[in-house]
Amino acid sequence: MITGTLESIDGAENIVLTRDVPAPIDEVWDAFTVSGRLALWFGTWSGDPASGEVEVSMAFEEEAGSEPYVIVACDKPRHLRVHNLHEDPAQIWTVDVQFSETEGGTHVKFAMPLPPGMEVKYVGAGWEYYLDRMVETVETGQISTKEWPPYEALMAEYESELG
Repeated sequence: MITGTLESIDGAENIVLTRDVPAPIDEVWDAFTVSGRLALWFGTWSGDPASGEVEVSMAFEEEAGSEPYVIVACDKPRHLRVHNLHEDPAQIWTVDVQFSETEGGTHVKFAMPLPPGMEVKYVGAGWEYYLDRMVETVETGQISTKEWPPYEALMAEYESELG
């Protein structure tokens, strides 16, 4: 079952997914911003974040290299917004993550404007996979064991419901 929705944010159509993570906000923030923690579910980054740019390497995608990401907003532990640098505007992915404390842990709101020509079925299913991996690693402190194949089925659901 898909959890993503389409939402207009600042005049752009965004895929929006949320997760409730049973952990303190600082732990969930670290899962997104500390390279060693990010490596457990997504990839790593290198460089000096104070410069406003880091190099991100995806660890769980075939043939994925690294690319520079600009840190647009970093308000610890509430808001993180980044985007990659690419000469083709259709290949620029902006990720906006908001964190809020809840009684049971942390609510994560993940939004990504859909690049021109990008089908929501690919973006939605992919982020379902990665966000579930994130929740697992925060809960266990270990590298995620979730695999991609079960998430492929979500593409048809995304296409039929939001497509």
